[in-house]
Amino acid sequence: MSVGLNKAQSEAVNYVDGPCLVLAGAGSGKTRVITQKIAHLIQNKGVSAKNIAAVTFTNKAAKEMEERAAKLLHGNEGKGLLVCTFHSLGIRILREEHKHAGLKARFSILDATDTYGLVQQLYGTTDKQLIRKAQSVISLWKNGLIDPDTALAQATTEDEGQIARLYKSYEATLAAYQAVDFDDLILKPTRLLASNDEVRNRWQNRLRYLLVDEVQDTNACQYDLLRLIAGPRAMFTAVGDDDQAIYAWRGATIENLRQLTEDYPQLKVIKLEQNYRSTLRILQAANRLIENNPKLFPKTLWSDHGPGEPIVISPMADDEHEAEQVAMMLSGHRFERRAKYGDYAILYRSNFQARILEQALRRQKIPYILSGGQSFFERAEIKDVIAYLRLLVNQDDDPAFIRAVTTPKRGIGQKTLEALGTYAGTRGVSLFEALFETGAESHLNAGMVDALRTFGTFINKLEYRAQREPARDLLNELLSTIKYEEWLYEQQDERGAQAKWQNVLDFVKWMGDKGEEEGSTLLDLTQKVALMTMLDRQDDGTRPDAVQLSTLHAAKGLEFPHVFLIGCEESILPSFGDGEGRELTDDRLEEERRLMYVGVTRAQRSLNITWCRKRKKARELVSCFPSRFIKELQLETDKDLPDDTPKMSPKDRLSALKGLLTKVAT
Repeated sequence: MSVGLNKAQSEAVNYVDGPCLVLAGAGSGKTRVITQKIAHLIQNKGVSAKNIAAVTFTNKAAKEMEERAAKLLHGNEGKGLLVCTFHSLGIRILREEHKHAGLKARFSILDATDTYGLVQQLYGTTDKQLIRKAQSVISLWKNGLIDPDTALAQATTEDEGQIARLYKSYEATLAAYQAVDFDDLILKPTRLLASNDEVRNRWQNRLRYLLVDEVQDTNACQYDLLRLIAGPRAMFTAVGDDDQAIYAWRGATIENLRQLTEDYPQLKVIKLEQNYRSTLRILQAANRLIENNPKLFPKTLWSDHGPGEPIVISPMADDEHEAEQVAMMLSGHRFERRAKYGDYAILYRSNFQARILEQALRRQKIPYILSGGQSFFERAEIKDVIAYLRLLVNQDDDPAFIRAVTTPKRGIGQKTLEALGTYAGTRGVSLFEALFETGAESHLNAGMVDALRTFGTFINKLEYRAQREPARDLLNELLSTIKYEEWLYEQQDERGAQAKWQNVLDFVKWMGDKGEEEGSTLLDLTQKVALMTMLDRQDDGTRPDAVQLSTLHAAKGLEFPHVFLIGCEESILPSFGDGEGRELTDDRLEEERRLMYVGVTRAQRSLNITWCRKRKKARELVSCFPSRFIKELQLETDKDLPDDTPKMSPKDRLSALKGLLTKVAT
């Protein structure tokens, strides 16, 4: 048995004779299995690190996996090892195979804001709900490998038909821009590998062993990409848990787990059932809850951590009472156990539940952090700078051109851009290319032509230098030339301008440092930025001592000593749907139950569950009922288990009270 591994973990690490599915229950040590297996392949099986890829869903998970694998490897053993997200793998394939994919080497990656603007323009509407629905439907079609013609043929309503026609125009526009959206980063490599034998063979020979994390969260497109890379050799380990599949709304399908058994009859299935996170009470309640779902692969979690504290169910009068009581209960619980605020999480089904909770925590002077805050790269000032960089990489990127040429203002307005756009449309060229054509002079006045060409010449000179000079120097010169700091102070009050300018300086420093570390040019770095979701300001891994507020979806993969799971009512958890075809079908009820299961299994030592008898909806208090999932926990069956709740002696209580009073006084 490998050092530090239990029997099932050791079996999962050592099995390398064919395709392997590791069913990893919550808190069962799956990351350890993946990283130990990487080391085993390299150190004991003679597989070169450059022939191994470990793929997961988030930058954070990939970073943790890479760091833990590095600690197990020695010297240059890990050189060339690929640990990345699905999207990072996709962009790597597209960069190397751009000619086969019909793309320029410097293609643009459009983010959600860019695609929103594009859909808005093509749809001819300003209705945010319609635009976002179209974005979502197109994304689901791409994730399901459905092209525009198939989408139109399968449309059953006029709305679907309209979005399918929009989808066709959307794809044509992306092609004209030489741009891809985030879904394309997986869709295009998948189609390329499926249709091009040369490319497929090249990647199958390069990535000879795959390790895939959270396989239950893959969509049809991601599954096909992995299947195509694995090829007939089928040397892979897929790690997942059918009880934690909670992303059907974004195209993930639990059926991929069943599909594995059909596509690979020789599949070795190994179950990790020992939980290293939670107490027995929490695990038994979670097991009883999830037993109500049909099972692809039956398993029962167990733990050596002892019975633990009883799970507490607290009915509340209404949502305001719930927020106040949770804040007070948390404060008292922390006092009793001399715990840190960072030991606590308050989890909920939907973001709307957070607002009233934040107010209560502020009144109690309890520090908190809210998950899912605005990404650093989503800030307006950072997107302004990135627009210039995108234009350096791809001068056919019209959304980037429009943002850059108008920020800061340089006398080029909407009418000028519309006239330039009309001319570019008749010529079938990008806005940037059009401004240099002689024909543009007949559509624009001389002053506007001069202003546009001055801007275009500036970009061309920067683009030439960006291939040769350090990223930090060029970024500083760019910001100085366009007088971005001065413009911020003209647009904002002093405090707001200072904050935004500091963000820009942080971005320049991050880009400069990364360029020096990797030997990358500004053009190389710009494509990487499109995949970043947040600038990690705390590279040392430290977290503030604050209560974590999070949706259940965002909490997946995390763990906390003490958890408050709030709003456990019918219509919230389970959610009854939004009237957009997401009514509570059997499949959705099962997914909602898995979501509750994820919430329960985040808790290590204590779990408090609350529900409201009434809740304010549209300014009225409406009656609520406890979630059916509370009954399914069957907590009454645990009454004979010993109570491990820590007890404070009078001396300890007095000491803790003195400490609390001292803190309040200061």
